[in-house]
Amino acid sequence: MRVKQIIIPLLLILILVMFNRVFQDTFSRANVYFATQSLKSNEVSTPQKLYDKTWKVIYREYYEPTMNHQDWSRWKTRYQGKLETDEDARVAIDTMVASLNEPYTKFMSKKDFDDLATSISSKIFGIGVNIYSNAGKIEIFNVMPSTPADNAQLKQGDVILAVDGKDINGMNVSDVASLVRGPENSVVELTILRNDKKIVKKIKRKEIKIKNVKSSMLDNHIGYIQIISFMGGTTPSEFLEALGNTKDADSIIIDLRGNTGGLLDNAVFIANIFIKHGEIVEIIYKNGYKKVIHANPEQNLLSSDISTKPLVVLVNGASASASEILSGALKDYKKAKLVGKKTFGKGLVQKVVPLPNQTGLNVTIARYLTPNGTDINKLGIKPDIEIGNDFDFYIDSNSKDIQLETAKSIIEKEINGKN
Repeated sequence: MRVKQIIIPLLLILILVMFNRVFQDTFSRANVYFATQSLKSNEVSTPQKLYDKTWKVIYREYYEPTMNHQDWSRWKTRYQGKLETDEDARVAIDTMVASLNEPYTKFMSKKDFDDLATSISSKIFGIGVNIYSNAGKIEIFNVMPSTPADNAQLKQGDVILAVDGKDINGMNVSDVASLVRGPENSVVELTILRNDKKIVKKIKRKEIKIKNVKSSMLDNHIGYIQIISFMGGTTPSEFLEALGNTKDADSIIIDLRGNTGGLLDNAVFIANIFIKHGEIVEIIYKNGYKKVIHANPEQNLLSSDISTKPLVVLVNGASASASEILSGALKDYKKAKLVGKKTFGKGLVQKVVPLPNQTGLNVTIARYLTPNGTDINKLGIKPDIEIGNDFDFYIDSNSKDIQLETAKSIIEKEINGKN
């Protein structure tokens, strides 16, 4: 199997977490826990003060008390009087953060903050495709219906060669996404390769509402719900809408494959629909303080009989963070069978802290445990039935989704066993 970078919507820049196991140099929306606060600071400061404040935030918030077995105070004065420009501050902060040897704590530029807000608002001005890196080539993974890309007849498998005449060879997925996005009604020119033929498409950008949840009916009685991301602020309402769309189903399949995470609250909300009572996740902070998030019995009024239907959850090596909170809770309570491959293994929680000059820090503030007290960090969650490849959906000669077919077979057996 060729190693592929994780799929990235051209609608978004994924800025929060860098996976260090398979997806080198690829950003993902991993589990960001937002405190109740304004996301951006209007404070303007010198490069030195920006660095100093970042040092304080890490000292105060970072979850691991030894700070990677180092004396954190050494960084407090290391660059004193040496930072004259914003670039100086960024390099110094990045160097300081790198000493933690932890991939999720990251300094965020103003642009990063803007992209984060876009992710949460679930809309952007773009063309409506998802892209990923396949063997070093930037390839279209899918085209969203009724979008400019769809109208321009872009297709899955098209390889992007250039954007507005700029050769994108060697660029990462995020940088290509930045080139394709732009102001509403502006035009972007894509040079694509399709069946060894170059094609040039001029496409007008439009506002795209990002759908984080998709649903359909399978075989007349199985409801299929794919959660693409937990990042969007609309994910809970979209999931409830998906439940409504599949209300006549006698069973549910939830697809978390390729879902690299998002907002903690979104994962807890969806888990609460299926889990009526008890602990959903336990969060452990730097000082040993534990915050246990329990199911809210009142929320179950929304779910009616959904928690009694047979449930299968699809996972793979790119299911991470919030996906693991949800799948871990459902597995521990035996509310669902997990099918696929072992999940990524991200058991850490981040918080975005606003910093001066409209920058910020995505800092790891805690680790979490599943309801059974399991620490899945760097270990992942092993599915009940392990089948297929880690990152590819379609794996047999007939291009069938073996993991999905297995989930359907499990449900059929369970339903038939009750009859």
